[in-house]
Amino acid sequence: MKKKLVSCLISFTLLSSLSTPLLAKAQENTEDIKGSLVIAGGGIGTSNHEIYEKFLSLAGGKEKAKVGIIPAASTTLQSSKKFKEDLVKYGANSDSIKILPVSNHDFSDTQKDESTWKNQVNDKKLSRAIKALTAVWFVGGDQTKIVDSLRQNNGSDSEALKAIWDIYRKGAVIGGTSAGAAIMSDVMITGGDSLGALKDSLENKENKHVSKNQRSQKEYEPLSIQKGLGFFQHGIIDQHMDERARLGRLAVAAYTSERDKEKNFAYGVDEDTAMVVNNKDQKIEVVGRSGVAVLDMSKAELVSKQKARSGLENIKVSYLSPGDKINYHLKSFEFPKERVETKGFEYYSFNALPATGVFTPYGRLKAYLSYSLVDNESMKSAKSYVYDSKGSGYEIAFQKDNNTNGYWRYTDGQKDDYSIVNVKMDITPKTFKFQPDRKTSLTYKKPTFSSSESPAYDSIKGNLLIAGGALGSSNSSVYNKFINLAGGKQAKIGIVPAASTKFDSSNQFKSDLIKYGVKAENIEILPISNHDFKGTSENESTWKTNMNSDKLAQKVKGLTGIWFVGGDQTLITGSLRNENGSDSKVLQAIWHTYKNGAVLGGTSAGAAIMSNTMLAGGDSYGALSYGFTNTYDDMNQQEGGPAYLEKGLGFFQYGLVDQHFDNKARLGRLIATAYEKGNKNQLSYGIDEDTAMVVNNKEKQIEVVGRGGITLVDLAKVQANDKFPSDYKNILISCITPGDKVNLTTKEIIINPAKTSTRKNEYYSEKVGPNTGLFSPHGVLRKFLAYDLVDNAQSKEIKSYAFNQNKGFELTFRKSAESNGYWAYTDGQKDDYSIVKVALDIKPIDVDIR
Repeated sequence: MKKKLVSCLISFTLLSSLSTPLLAKAQENTEDIKGSLVIAGGGIGTSNHEIYEKFLSLAGGKEKAKVGIIPAASTTLQSSKKFKEDLVKYGANSDSIKILPVSNHDFSDTQKDESTWKNQVNDKKLSRAIKALTAVWFVGGDQTKIVDSLRQNNGSDSEALKAIWDIYRKGAVIGGTSAGAAIMSDVMITGGDSLGALKDSLENKENKHVSKNQRSQKEYEPLSIQKGLGFFQHGIIDQHMDERARLGRLAVAAYTSERDKEKNFAYGVDEDTAMVVNNKDQKIEVVGRSGVAVLDMSKAELVSKQKARSGLENIKVSYLSPGDKINYHLKSFEFPKERVETKGFEYYSFNALPATGVFTPYGRLKAYLSYSLVDNESMKSAKSYVYDSKGSGYEIAFQKDNNTNGYWRYTDGQKDDYSIVNVKMDITPKTFKFQPDRKTSLTYKKPTFSSSESPAYDSIKGNLLIAGGALGSSNSSVYNKFINLAGGKQAKIGIVPAASTKFDSSNQFKSDLIKYGVKAENIEILPISNHDFKGTSENESTWKTNMNSDKLAQKVKGLTGIWFVGGDQTLITGSLRNENGSDSKVLQAIWHTYKNGAVLGGTSAGAAIMSNTMLAGGDSYGALSYGFTNTYDDMNQQEGGPAYLEKGLGFFQYGLVDQHFDNKARLGRLIATAYEKGNKNQLSYGIDEDTAMVVNNKEKQIEVVGRGGITLVDLAKVQANDKFPSDYKNILISCITPGDKVNLTTKEIIINPAKTSTRKNEYYSEKVGPNTGLFSPHGVLRKFLAYDLVDNAQSKEIKSYAFNQNKGFELTFRKSAESNGYWAYTDGQKDDYSIVKVALDIKPIDVDIR
């Protein structure tokens, strides 16, 4: 049974808690603590070696670690057993890891009645066992069950909890994930989402006490808090931060509950990430795969903006990345030397749209602030919104000030990795009204581009591996698939660097191939480019003539694999096509090798060139609002505006391909392009980052490989309003994940048999509001559809909005007769969903914000 994502609601009124002893500090004397904390935000992947190895190191090392696992938060022992297996995998001694008998309830996957364990928390035998440990780990689930299991009915510490404190003071490490993170601070957040926290705590209501049943009928969940275990005494902890968009609830909790706002930060830990607390040095290190949000509430103010409604102003938001450190005593940050400051050296310069829903590029908080504000010289401020279906909500304004800065570096697979400090955030109450747009003022232009067909695909023996961008060097499934399709470790691979302005990505890919077993002498960076590269003495723009080199063409014919790196896709086509648009000799040679069995692969720009019609610019809002343009403006066009199309190289002939699909929210531009220029009997494919679509031409089938998913767009049943652009009904959307397959000719979707159907077996039954922006849980399209629609018995349709100023689009996702969801666990016991045939209607609207 899946682990419920929302903690139990506690009938506890936030504002009245300010004067109650319930939130008194758990332990007053913490200065003498020699131990450490590993506080994980949830969803730790088994492959996340940084967190596991850090925990074992702090526990005394793999050989000496003696770990006690507390299962109390969960309803089964599955997660405790899994964590033990993971520790053993990382070198710990199995006999030195014990699942401790700490629980206030029975577990559903055992024969015993573990509810009797509640009576053992004062047992001296259990206390002695704990005192022999070097580490304790709290698994995820419901944080209130942990506290109730370790505290006595009068609120005092049990002997077991005293023993945990004893070893912690003497040097043991205390760790936990999800619920096991929530219990770490004195103020323990037990429920709520960002909208619920804002509405329930910042609006003056006569009756603050509402029943659990009444709350379950709302579209949002009010904030609830209890007293935690207090191992971390320097601010409030929240978890699943970016994944569930909890920044708003953390801000409200910190403002209303934290006595020492001027002294302490508040911390929100992302999934698959941990904040490691060193009590001796008074520092926190970020470890893992994502980040830690840090809120400075010391100058925050409650400001009345509307009748009976208030806002919060002057909140400072920072977002730290792996390797960064926080001095929680001095409230300062430390960054690795290799990070580069963005202030005064901003890389981007484009007009970023407000974050309004699932069509927003960079729709997750950290990415949005990085690209759309902090590393963007054109932007001084940016906005997002959160509201219910009645239009009652808030505007979230982010602003640069003199102390705002960003710190950038590459991480795994040449991905951008940002840290952000001191972005000013104001939260203001607003009302929103959406009405159908009867007479648009937008000028929509149809595409004038036309693309001729490439050679017939029936004769192709080779395969394609099309990656959506930001391919991690650690993504072994994608690398091994490419190498195997190229003939194994004896493969002969050519790398086409043309899309990039530097050789970094080509050199990185070559290093990765060598790491995965390909001989270095069998890999060559091919001299294909129409421009010079930075950081070299040679002028690579002279390589343009190489496209018709007989020698290079002959070399290409001897390859078993060819890889196109990312960058600007127009530079690839410009390096392989003649001025008159005909194929160069080298491009003809690439086709020859492909037809005869070679694998062609590419990432980002190297994915965009794969179809006949190449999407080279524009975003979802721009494509739906303005249509298409014949001009290309490099960065500005890649990051937004109307869609720009060129002729691709046509290796994939079963539909359109788009990339960076989840991170850049490109569903709207793919729909617009597919409607105007695609074959409506074919699917269109949007590939997520760190994910590949593997095309088997012989079987006429694709398979998903990697860490994300592929979105499928089917326009076979679409209805459009020819008199009003971008007014669509009955678009069918499917989202598939690793292990799923699609027949390219019949469009049949073959779901990984390990997954369970959700239809008529939905796990959730909740009323949900619209997806509105950075404070909306499940901000990525696939998770929004999974949790809020296909695996939710109450939902028949859900909405999101995309708008800029007073114009936009209402997106209605509906369960169709063919809709279904498929669920399984994946790495780290994370929910893994596939979604089949959800209907989407797009309606132009007028927007009024007051």
